[in-house]
Amino acid sequence: MLFLAQVVRGIDTFSEWTGKTIMWLTTAMVLITVYNVFERYALHSNTAYLIELNWHLYSIIFLLGAAYTLKHDGHVRVDLLYHKLSPRGKAWINMLGCLFFLLPVVFVIVYVSFESNFIGRAWAVSERSPDPGGLPARYLLKTVLPLGFSLLALQGIAEILRNFLFLFGKPDTKGQN
Repeated sequence: MLFLAQVVRGIDTFSEWTGKTIMWLTTAMVLITVYNVFERYALHSNTAYLIELNWHLYSIIFLLGAAYTLKHDGHVRVDLLYHKLSPRGKAWINMLGCLFFLLPVVFVIVYVSFESNFIGRAWAVSERSPDPGGLPARYLLKTVLPLGFSLLALQGIAEILRNFLFLFGKPDTKGQN
């Protein structure tokens, strides 16, 4: 049980680090937006690459920040009964939800992104934006897709182990996030 607790702590630490690192992209995204608004309304100009850069940054923040959000229980939950459950009931819901819903969906997305050669084709043709003046390296963004979902799977495993430890192991382990 001690080993499982160490695994959970290690994954949590990694998710915390990646989440806080990714948060800085939000600052960059806001600054780019402010500049883009200034450019559009004060200079009466507009650059497609800045708009696309914002979309790409948002995608990266969303994909790579999902594990951090799961760690902090920030995902949307349909809370019809969950809030009325005991801590043990919540731990069961969290553990089984990650095991039977989160991980299978994540594994399918990662598998399909490689099996369909979605990323490989983008790299092979050096995929770029179809818009004039758009970003030249869309293939880099597509590479973030399986990376983000892999980080989410890793944090999902930590959630399963955390709730398992709460239910069957150390009584002081926090069951729900």
